[in-house]
Amino acid sequence: MESSLSGVSPVNPIAPYLGGKRNLAKRVCTLLATIPHRTYVEPFIGMGGIFLRRTSRPPVEVINDISADVTNLFRVVRRHYEPLVEEMAWLISSRDEFDRLRRVDPDTLTDIERAARFIYLQRLAFGGKVRGRNFGVDARTPSRFNLATLRGELRALRDRLASVTIERLPYRDVIERYDTPDTLFYLDPPYWDCERDYGDGVFERADFERLAEQLAGIAGRFVLSINATAGAREVFGRFGVEEVAVTYTISTAAIGAGKSVSELLVTGPSSEPWQVQPVLQLL
Repeated sequence: MESSLSGVSPVNPIAPYLGGKRNLAKRVCTLLATIPHRTYVEPFIGMGGIFLRRTSRPPVEVINDISADVTNLFRVVRRHYEPLVEEMAWLISSRDEFDRLRRVDPDTLTDIERAARFIYLQRLAFGGKVRGRNFGVDARTPSRFNLATLRGELRALRDRLASVTIERLPYRDVIERYDTPDTLFYLDPPYWDCERDYGDGVFERADFERLAEQLAGIAGRFVLSINATAGAREVFGRFGVEEVAVTYTISTAAIGAGKSVSELLVTGPSSEPWQVQPVLQLL
């Protein structure tokens, strides 16, 4: 299949998110651009750390996440940009306001109110956490919630999403629904040992094996990124694997803080035996 990619301007993710791929994005985007495809699908979109940083796109793009906050945000940005900006006009960067909105049940809000709440909390939460959020401050930098700059970022995101299909399906269903010989999946599942960081019932340890089994039988191609653990190597060892060194500054149980760790870039389907390629240092 010949490449059907066209150029597109990259867009910054609108807010930090647990497991964001800022330090790995250049390497992943370069790899994705080398694989011919007409349909591109991300079953775990999060805040779009890879999707939005791509500089090329195919005719069909699908983003998916099981989080109602995530998918609602993208829908509202695309369809209700002006009302969303107006909703956030009087929000201030405040610990009290952060704690008040954190206690609000998002299911009691309108779609626009819910999107505004989610952006506010994610912009101000320490480490982009989605569970157990804490108000994040830095004595050396201004507030991360500044509507003057956020307005332009939201407009760019709205325009980037113009022709994108937004789904909220279990990862298994979106893979099955959009799998064709011309499809390329990029998968960014929860990190190994961090499966519960996105909430109860979202993803469990056994899902890694289920995911590997499904990917082994797809008609299309895939790229998957995950932290380099013994368990991840074993589960995804049937595919092509490249180990990449990445430096993180935010600590998690599985990653550590301010040090170089390794991630795996998994590609397939492939019947070749697993081999660790030379580690590449990403700055």
